[in-house]
Amino acid sequence: QVQLVESGGGSVQAGDSLTLSCEASGAILKFRINRMAWYRQAPGDRRELVASRPREGTTFTYPDYVKGRFTASTDNAKNTLYLQMNDLEPTDTARYYCMIIAAPSLETFWGQGTQVTVSP
Repeated sequence: QVQLVESGGGSVQAGDSLTLSCEASGAILKFRINRMAWYRQAPGDRRELVASRPREGTTFTYPDYVKGRFTASTDNAKNTLYLQMNDLEPTDTARYYCMIIAAPSLETFWGQGTQVTVSP
């Protein structure tokens, strides 16, 4: 069963904004959530971190290449993790994945990804 589903991707122009969503469902909701994160992977490249909440009760942190433009948040009532992306750049073009690590098993869950394409 699909447990994490990303949505909200699309094709935009540089300077535009997008909000990505990652909705959790199924058995994952029965676990205590440890780490939450967003990653992205461009074609032919490795997966790279764009937002991370190390553990419950902490805040999200961001690498320099998205800091000030990307903001991650959660809506517990909707079981959803968000990634607000502002001032998008062509270098942001990638497939974006949400990731959750459950506790105490530390089992890792990934979504299928959602494509973001930013044109100049």
